[in-house]
Amino acid sequence: MLLQVSNISKSFNDDKILDKVSFFLDKGEKAAIVGINGAGKSTLLKIITSGLEADEGEAIFRKDVSFGYLAQQQSDLSDSSNTVFDEVMSVMDEVNALYERMRILEKQMREAEGSQLDSMMNEYDRLHHEYEKENGYAVNSMVTGVLKGLGFSEADFGKEIRTLSGGEKTRVALSRLLLKKPDLIILDEPTNHLDIQAVTWLENYIRNYPGAVLIVAHDRYFLDRTVNKIIELRNGTGSVYKGNYTAYAEKSAARRIEEINLYNKQQKEISHQNAVIEKLRSFNREKSIKRAESREKLLEKMEIISKPVELNDAMKIKIEPSIESGRDVLTVTDLKKSFGDRVLFEDLCLNLQRGSRVAITGPNGTGKTTILKIINDMVTADRGSITLGAKVHIGYYDQEQQLLTDDKTLFEEIQDDYPDLDNTRVRNTLAAFLFTGDDVFKQVKDLSGGERGRLSLAKLMLSNANFLILDEPTNHLDIVSREILENALNNYSGTVLYVSHDRYFINKTCTCVKELYEGRLLSCDGDYDYFLEKRDDLIRALGEQTAASDTSNASASIALQSSRTSSDESSAASGAALDYEAQKALKNAVRKRENQIKKCEEEIEKTESDIALIREQMSDPSLASDFVKLNELSSSLSSLETRLEELMDQWTELSE
Repeated sequence: MLLQVSNISKSFNDDKILDKVSFFLDKGEKAAIVGINGAGKSTLLKIITSGLEADEGEAIFRKDVSFGYLAQQQSDLSDSSNTVFDEVMSVMDEVNALYERMRILEKQMREAEGSQLDSMMNEYDRLHHEYEKENGYAVNSMVTGVLKGLGFSEADFGKEIRTLSGGEKTRVALSRLLLKKPDLIILDEPTNHLDIQAVTWLENYIRNYPGAVLIVAHDRYFLDRTVNKIIELRNGTGSVYKGNYTAYAEKSAARRIEEINLYNKQQKEISHQNAVIEKLRSFNREKSIKRAESREKLLEKMEIISKPVELNDAMKIKIEPSIESGRDVLTVTDLKKSFGDRVLFEDLCLNLQRGSRVAITGPNGTGKTTILKIINDMVTADRGSITLGAKVHIGYYDQEQQLLTDDKTLFEEIQDDYPDLDNTRVRNTLAAFLFTGDDVFKQVKDLSGGERGRLSLAKLMLSNANFLILDEPTNHLDIVSREILENALNNYSGTVLYVSHDRYFINKTCTCVKELYEGRLLSCDGDYDYFLEKRDDLIRALGEQTAASDTSNASASIALQSSRTSSDESSAASGAALDYEAQKALKNAVRKRENQIKKCEEEIEKTESDIALIREQMSDPSLASDFVKLNELSSSLSSLETRLEELMDQWTELSE
C-alpha cells in the first residue's frame, strides 16, 4: 500500500467540506476523485500533499514513497527566466551530473597511473553503470518527447517561462513531473489546458506508467481510459468504486436509487408509527399510553437516514427555439483567414441543416474558435462567404465570456439583455443556474470561471435561438453540470455547432464530427469514437484530394458521409471515384512513397553495418584497458541503435 487516507475531515467556518473520508492506493493503481464543484476534491489533494492541514484524520505514505503533485496554478514558475527546454531538463540535473563527472574522469585518467588510475576506473565503471541505468543517453529525446506530447513545438522550446500563459506554465510543470517518475503522481485537473491530441498522449502515458496515479478531473473520456478506481465525494463523505468512470456512473446511479428507496421506506415507517402513537394516546388509557411511550422510545433510537440529494436537480437547463428555421441553416464557402504570415485555413467549406449537432475538434491554435467568431460576425474573414438560412436566430456561447459585462450585477446582466422579464422571472432564471438570494447582486467580475459559465448558459437559455454556436461549453463545468447540458442539447430541436475538447460530451451530443486538420476539415457523420475509427481513411482521402487540387481546385473539405451502419467497402468506393488527374497525382504519390522506402532501407543497411563495425572494434583485445575509447564506442553504439529503431519504425509506417 502506497497511501492510506484515514477519516479526513475539513471545515471552513461552519461549512463541513470533508467528513471522515477514507481510501487507499496500492502500487500501480490508477484512481480518480470525482464530485461536483465545491465537493472538496482539490482540498483533499492539498491535505494529502501537506499543503493544507486537516481538522481530523491523516494521510500516511508508505516509508520511502516518492510523490509528485501538479496543482491547478503554478506560482513557482511565474518569474522564471529559464527556457521551456532548460526548465524541464533541470529535472535531469542528477543524471546530467553523472555525465559531467564521467567526462572529468576521462580527462583525469589520461594522466593517472597505478592505484590512482585503478580507483578512477572503478568510479568510472560505477558512474557509467548508473548513467545507463537512468537511461542517460536518451535524456534529450525523453525531454523532447514529453514536451511535444504535451503540445509544445520545437519553436516553443526556447521561450522564457515568464512569457508563457498560465496554461503553458501548467504544461511545463506537468512535463517536469512526468519526467521525475515518482512512485505516485497526483494531478489536479491535468487536462484543462490540453487539446485532444495532448490528452490522448497523456492517457497513453498514464496507462503505461508503472507507478500509481491519483487524479482530479472532469474529463470523463480521459477517466474511462486511465483509471481503475473512483473515489466519489458527495455531501462531504467519500465512497469508493472499482472500475472506470462509466462503471462508476452506473453503480453510483443504482446506489442513489437504493438510497432514495431506503429513505422513502423509513419515512413511511416513521409516519406509520406516529399515526399509531397518536391513536394509542387518543384511547387515553394507562396501557395504551405506555404502548405509545414505548413506540416513541423506539423512534428516538432509530438512526434517521438523511434525505438523498438528487444532483441532477441542481441546475435546470431547458433550451427551446421560439421559431423554426429553414431547412438550410448555414452555408460557408471558400473561407480563408490568416494572422500575419500564418494561414489558419483557406477554401474552407461547411454546410449545416436544421436539427444537426456538429462538433469541431482539432489541436489548439488551428483556428476552431476563429471559425465560430467569423460565423458570428465577431471576426472578419480574409475571403469567403457566410450565408444564414431563412429565419435563423443565433445564440452564442463564448468560452472567454467576453459577452458578459464585468461591472454589472448578475441581475442587471439578465435584465438589461431581456428587459421584458419581470423581477421574479429574472430571479427564477438565475436560481435555475444556482444563483440564489444575494448572489444575484454579485458583480460579474467577482465570479469564478464556473459561475461565469453558468451565467452565460442562463443567457443562452433565454435567447430562444434556433441555431446555437458554442465555444468550449463544458469548460469550468463539473461532471453533473456537463450531463445536464448534454440532456438539454439532446432535447433541443434546433441546430448546434460547437467547438469542444470534451470527447465524452462530443460522443453524447453530436451527429457529425469535423476535425480542423492542416487547414482543412475532415468530416464524418456519427460520434467521436466512430470518427476515430475512420480518421486515417479521411486523412488519406484528403491527401489524395490535395494532390488532385494542384490541377483541379478541389474543395478544402473532405467528408466521409457515413454512419455506424455504413460498410468500409462503400467508403472505399466513394474514395476511389477519382478523375484522371487525381489518379495521376495518386500514382506520383505512390512512386514518391516507394522512393522513401528504398532510401530508408539503404539507411537501415548502412546503420546495421556501422553497428557491426563498432561491435567488432569493442571486441578488440588491444582496447580492453582503453576506457576512454571504449566509452566513445559505447556512446556511438547507443546512438546508432536508437537511430536504427527510429528507421525501422519509419520503414514500417511507410510500408503500411
